[in-house]
Amino acid sequence: MGNTFGRLFRVTTFGESHGGAVGVVIDGCPPRLSITLEAIQADLDRRRPGQSRITTQRKESDTAQILSGVQNGLSLGTPIAMLVRNEDQRSKDYDELREKYRPSHADFTYDQKYGIRAVEGGGRASARETVGRVAAGAVARAVLTAYGVEIVGWVEQVHQIRGVTDPSTVTRKQVDANIVRCPDSKAAEQMIAHIEEIRKAGDSVGGIVSCVARGVPAGWGEPVFDKLEADLGKGVLSLPACKGFEVGSGFTGVDFTGIEHNDEFFADDERQVSTFSNRSGGIQGGISNGMPIFIRAAFKPTATVMREQRTVTVSHENTTIQGRGRHDPCVLPRAVPMVEAMVALVLADHALLQSAIQMSS
Repeated sequence: MGNTFGRLFRVTTFGESHGGAVGVVIDGCPPRLSITLEAIQADLDRRRPGQSRITTQRKESDTAQILSGVQNGLSLGTPIAMLVRNEDQRSKDYDELREKYRPSHADFTYDQKYGIRAVEGGGRASARETVGRVAAGAVARAVLTAYGVEIVGWVEQVHQIRGVTDPSTVTRKQVDANIVRCPDSKAAEQMIAHIEEIRKAGDSVGGIVSCVARGVPAGWGEPVFDKLEADLGKGVLSLPACKGFEVGSGFTGVDFTGIEHNDEFFADDERQVSTFSNRSGGIQGGISNGMPIFIRAAFKPTATVMREQRTVTVSHENTTIQGRGRHDPCVLPRAVPMVEAMVALVLADHALLQSAIQMSS
């Protein structure tokens, strides 16, 4: 349970952090779409560990293998299975965790739910699980290409350092111009320096990833329980370390009155409907309105820190623990492709749902 996401575009991830491999099975991908290993690998390379001095130094090539569902660069319409082998496990770093729970990790809760857990690397609770999501997100982008949808995510904030970015014009090239993936170059320099300082102190920091989806047509979303923002929230909040989600104005919307917050409509010369503002974030009544969809996701500081902390043993006795191993001092740079992937998976699913409705009407 809980390992499959989506209704028509269905994604199931598998594998543990220190197991033999991680991967994904995608069911429901339409046939005859261009699916290239190069595009999939490009997204995985943005997510992989060891890519810069401010990420975990675990060395994984994250080389993807397509096992089924694609032939000669085209999807067959059958399940697409992809595999990425784990190459750089250091299971000895986790020996102490057989007897102790790490603060703010999933060690205690997994034990309470299953009565057993994969101690090494956190098992399924590790960000290593997101390899399958990002690979599937690359396939979802192929579905969305037919609709002209473009998805761009970026780091907006690290700890108390905030960048300024225009969601209407930001590009992936601008995002990937630096190792922290913040398009605001001045803020990016401050973020990188702060993360390095925090890492040397044995601590960690969190922040905010923003993401925009441009070109989404009006009409996507399934009220009332499967509203577009509800599915986006579920998808993004299912990512490791994600603790907050907003669409459009989000929590800042409480600062406005109704007349200030409303997105007034207008029709252009071709009678295409748009809005003067976009505080709704491209979604109204749970359905896309044709404006760019804008979301923000808050990620907590990485739970593993290299300082002594209080905890309990598996037999519920008080003790202390100190972090070991290789961990991100800040998850934000690698979280960008993860957020993009979840947004792509949700939108691809809703694109197919809307197509099914239109075909039946």
